Formats: sequence, C-alpha cells, structure tokens
Amino acid sequence: MNEIELLREWDADAPPLSDTARARARARLYQAMRAPAAAPVVVGRRPLLRIAVAGAAAVAVTATVVVAQDAGGNAPRTQTVSATTVLRGAAAEALRTEKPLAPRDDQFIYTKEVIERRPVSGGPVKKWVDESWSSVDGSKKGYVSELGHKQWVPVYQPGQSTWPPSKWSELKELPTDPGKLTATLRDMGGKPDYGRPTRADEWPMVQIFLSGLLRHSVLPKGLRSAAFEALAAAPGVKVLPGRTEFNGHTAIGVRYIVGPPGTSAKDGGRLLLFDAKTYRYLGLRERAAEKGTAYAYDQSQYIVADGVVDRVFQRP
Repeated sequence: MNEIELLREWDADAPPLSDTARARARARLYQAMRAPAAAPVVVGRRPLLRIAVAGAAAVAVTATVVVAQDAGGNAPRTQTVSATTVLRGAAAEALRTEKPLAPRDDQFIYTKEVIERRPVSGGPVKKWVDESWSSVDGSKKGYVSELGHKQWVPVYQPGQSTWPPSKWSELKELPTDPGKLTATLRDMGGKPDYGRPTRADEWPMVQIFLSGLLRHSVLPKGLRSAAFEALAAAPGVKVLPGRTEFNGHTAIGVRYIVGPPGTSAKDGGRLLLFDAKTYRYLGLRERAAEKGTAYAYDQSQYIVADGVVDRVFQRP
C-alpha cells in the first residue's frame, strides 16, 4: 500500500482518529514513501501526476544558486539566491497575483494544463493539452483529462471528504498562517497542536499534504502564499545550480528531497521551476522512465488558464 492509497481511504464520516491511530497512520505514510516507486496511480478524484505539480516544493534553507541579472543594460551581475528567498518570493508573487474569487457551490473550477514529454535520447516531443472541470462543493459530476485520457468524476457521497480538503467551503477554513497551516495538515483533521514543532520524520507527510493542497489551480485568498511559506520551512531540498529555460522564461530550479538516498523519495528527477526575476511559479519538470522499458523522457507541465465557470465544458 502506498501513501496515496492511504489518503484515499480517509473517511470523514468515521469517528475522529485517536492520537494512537493518527500516529500509526503517520508511520504507515512514511514507510510507504520509503518503499520502491510504483507505477502511477489514480488519487481519488485526480491522478497522482497533477498532485505533484505544485506541492512537493519543500526547499532547503542552506542551498544557494547564482543567477545572472541584467543591471539596467550594463554587464550582467550575479546574485546569490537562497532557497528560502525563492520560496518566499514565490509566496509574495502568489499573493500579489492571486484572483479574488468566491465561487458558488454550484460552479466549477476550470483548469487548462500543457504537458510535454521530450525523449532523453532524442526524437519527437509528445504534447497534451488537458482541460478539467472540478465541482466546487463536490455535489456535481466533474470532468478531468490526464495525458489525453478523459473521464467523468462522480459526485461526493454523503459523508465523503478528502484530506487535504478539496471543497471550497473546507479550503476557506484552513489557516493562512504558514505555521498553523503546517500543523493543521500534519494533524490530519484532528485538533491541531500549534505549539508543537513538526518533527523531521513528519515533514515527508506534510509535504504530501501540501502537494495535495497546491494541486488546485484556484485557492482562497492567501492560502497559496501560506503554503509556499510553509514549504520554505521544510528541511532537505536544494536549489538547482545554474539556470534553465522553461516555457520562454529564464528559470530557477528547485529540487526537492523527502527521503534518504536509496529510497523512492531520493534526491533526483523532479524540479519545480520559478521565474528568475519575479520568483513566480512556472511549472514542473521531471525525468522519468516507462516501467519495464529503456524509454526515458523529460516531462514538463504548466497551467496556461484557470477560472470559475457555471458548467462543465464552459471556459472562462
């Protein structure tokens, strides 16, 4: 069993977990993340691929990267940028550019995302443009596309919920203080202990929950910024040395680490990319391989449009 399957089993209609049961669940999540990687799985109402887009962004506070900047037409100068600076810059940019939305329960969140696969050994690039419509309160059937595979999403059953929350009414209840947000997600729906520091062995689980939260293209005011600030406090992630190009932008890459070498969560592959000047989050790039084959590819994905609409197949 992997950590995503554990999340799928979460049942909001069940009695609240005891401290012992909650600790046991944390341990199972951490053990699952140390297990060998498996094939992609569907996560509740959305595949794992989308969950990974924006959330697994914990960044080491000690890592730095040197980037070149244009000093007003003069020769480029260099500036040492810490990982904390990148994540907190992303938080500030998210707060500055967020959309003041208050969707009704009967509406849908629309997302348009581009995914590209470039073979490592060369060859044609595969490209998908995925559009999805998610019910604001889960009371209406949604429609999602992943790598061109389209499917209807059933309505929530009575008492059904997810963790982290996906209904807008529940998202609005999450704190926008970064420390409190971390504690709330960490304590899995129980009464959060804001005064207790998050232990090192709990951070992998917190990152999974923040990943699930940040998969939403639209969030209540201040919540995305708080999530980036919370991730800036997570240990163990590096800034990629040098610069890269991504979707027409000069980007700083952030590579996350949530487990020791030799585990499925080792240092590698996945990069979160931020604009080198504004620190705006751009998208995800990762190296992957098809299971049982020698085919390896670099996959990029980024959101090009989002908004609130009244019905499935309507666009903002």
